[in-house]
Parts: sequence; C-alpha cells; structure tokens
Amino acid sequence: MTAEKIKPIPKYILKKIEKQDKKDYPIGSPFRRFYAYLTRYKKELIQITVAVKHHHKKLYYKQVAVHGVHTNKCFVKDMAFYNIAGYVVGWYEQGLQRYRKWFESEQWGLADSKYFAPYAYIVNPESVLKFPEYKYSAADQFGNYNLLKYLQVYEKYPQTEMLIKLGLTHYALSVQILRKVDKDKAFRRWLISKREELRTRHYHIDTLFLSYRTGRPLNETEKFITRKKKFDHEKDYKPIRRLFKGKDLERFFNYIDTNQEADYRSYADYAVACTFIGLDMTKSKNAFPHDFKRWHDIRIDQYNTAKPEYDRRQFTLIAEKYMPLQNFTENGLVVFIAKNNEELKHESECLRHCVGRMNYDQKMIREETLIFFIRKAETADTPFVTVEYSIDKKKILQCYGNNNFRPDDYVIEFVHNQWLPYANKTIKQIQAVA
Repeated sequence: MTAEKIKPIPKYILKKIEKQDKKDYPIGSPFRRFYAYLTRYKKELIQITVAVKHHHKKLYYKQVAVHGVHTNKCFVKDMAFYNIAGYVVGWYEQGLQRYRKWFESEQWGLADSKYFAPYAYIVNPESVLKFPEYKYSAADQFGNYNLLKYLQVYEKYPQTEMLIKLGLTHYALSVQILRKVDKDKAFRRWLISKREELRTRHYHIDTLFLSYRTGRPLNETEKFITRKKKFDHEKDYKPIRRLFKGKDLERFFNYIDTNQEADYRSYADYAVACTFIGLDMTKSKNAFPHDFKRWHDIRIDQYNTAKPEYDRRQFTLIAEKYMPLQNFTENGLVVFIAKNNEELKHESECLRHCVGRMNYDQKMIREETLIFFIRKAETADTPFVTVEYSIDKKKILQCYGNNNFRPDDYVIEFVHNQWLPYANKTIKQIQAVA
C-alpha cells in the first residue's frame, strides 16, 4: 500500500466512531483518544487508527496511523511517541493550534509498527469474518483490541483458534503456549481439563508449564513461582540459592514457613557458616535442623571461631604471593605489602583513615585489591602513605596520606610513574607462572 491510496474516513465509520465516543464520553472530553476501523486494500486487511477529541462542543477527528496485517511497517501522520508521555497528536490542520508541532507534516511517513500502535477500540470488528482466510479464526471472539496482532499470530499458529474457543483469550498470543499446543497432545488435553480455572484467573506462562509437568494445582504452582522470582532477586540470599534448587528449594520454602524461628536472612547466615566449616548440606539434619535457633547459634559460634584464623592464613598466603611487588625503592621511598589485618589496623590508627576497617582484608583475601604501604626509607617503620591497587584493572584505586589527604607531588610521581609500571610488569609475571 502507498500513502496516496489512503482514503478519507467513510461516513458510516464516522457515525460508528461518534456513537462509541458518546458511549465512552457522554459529556465529551478535551483529551485525545483513539478509535480504529478495518478496511481492505486489495486483498489485505488494513486497520486505520483515528485520533478524536472534543473542542468547544465539537468532535474533531483525524487519521493518524495505518497498519497492515502482513507488514511490520505502518504509515503515521501527525503523531509522536514519548516513553513517558505516550502518544501525542498534533491538531494544526484542524485549526486547534497556531503552529505545526515538530512531528506534524502534510505527508504520511513510514515507521515501525511496534512504536505506533496506540490502544484503540475497533468500531467494525465484524469486518474480519468477511475475509475467507479468517472465516474460522474465531477473531469475533477474541475481543476488540490487538486484533491485528491476533491475526498475525493466527496465520502462523492456527492453534490459537482452539484457545479462543476454550475461552483462554489471555494465552492466545503466547507463542510458547501455541508451540506446546501444536507439538504436545497431552498438553492440549491438560488445557481443556483446566479451562474453567484458566478462564477465571490469569496465570503466568511459567505456571502453566510447571503445573503441567508436576501435576501440582495451578494456584500452588503460581505461589511458588512468584515467591521464587522474588527470592532470586535478593542478593543476600545467594548462599541459600547455592544449596537449594528445584524441589529442594520448594522444601526449603516449606521449612521456613513451618519454622517460626527461621527466616531467609538468618538461614543465609547459617548456610554460610555450615558451608565454611565443611558440613554436608545434602543431609537433612544439617539442611533442615529440628531446632533451628539452637543449631544456628552453634554453627555461627563455630564459624566465628574458625574464620579469623582462616582469614589470617589466607591473608598471609596472598601477601606472600605478591611479595615481589614490594621490592622497589626509589627517591628515598620504599614499598611494603600489608602482611596481615593487624598491619592494616595499625596503618589505619596512625594515619586516621579506614584501611583497617571496611573489609579491606577481605578484598585482599579475595584477590580483588592489594594494600601497600609507602614509607620513607629513613623511617621505614612509620606509616606515611597507603595505596590500594587493583589486580584486575592494574591501576591505583586510592593513594592517601594522613587524614585521607592527597600526598605530596613527589609521592604521587613515585607511585604512578615509577612503582606502578614495575608493579604491572611483576603482576603479569606472577600470573603467567600461576
């Protein structure tokens, strides 16, 4: 179709639009709304969208979009779309504004259909059944909105007619459902058996598939999936997700529901402690203890006793691994790597900054960053400047002296231009050996 072939709105369509608008807005409204009508261009079904508004007790209307059932492009005129404001229509040609808006034009423009498909009531939906290819599409039972989208899906997946006739309009546009209906006879029979429940409540697609596979009631399955999606987005519950998946996760939910002393966060702490001290969490007595509070407190105490010594050993191992980076002296300055958390705390107390807190020891243990002490050679035991170095990025993240003040220029020069190139070269050598 070409823009030149777009005809004015037929009079009988205008009457239908006016009748529907009086029903929707009996006292009129200055706000813009949309209606649509179906027509034919050659052998293709066409939907034309009309913008309508009242002004001084008069109804104004204009064609703003033309969609074809066999194309993903459409014609658009005097209409724009904003993510926040939605669709905006210009009314310059109707004399309702003094100047044309930036998107208004005397000509029709071509655009992507998905960006210009406003929600519009179709005033002549019965026209669909006049097309032989849609005679058995059940389009008259689909509903008034999104009809073109339905017909596009119907042409590819005729199974959608079955869903419409079962009253499952909510699922008629789901390609996942339609593919399953096409390939799985048992799923078709299952849908038929559940049609009454599916008509009265709109379930997620995932709910249908899981309920079909497991045989569990739809409402229970929906509760589980909704809960799981919310649970999966919580960063603090990652230790729990490592332990429980599938049916085990459902068992975990039931355990939390029936145990008044357990909740997600306390169990996450319990899971971290149990995993750290090496308990077999595949055993029910460990994963689901009868007296959760008692065993939670015991495991946390065991964890708190073992963790500091473990961290101390790991910190020492990391410091030893990257010890070559400290063998550098220049311009009266010398570099030392932090060897344990006590050294970090001492540095922090002397220079009054946060390196002894804020989990910098854990960042070193995880090999995310390394902490180095810049000292004056003649007073090598006295804290002077502290440096945080990123192993992955191979760059200086922080370089501060007393009270988080910026060091003197000669120190900055030493750290960035002399020690950093040496550190990056040495890191590559250490990683190559590893």
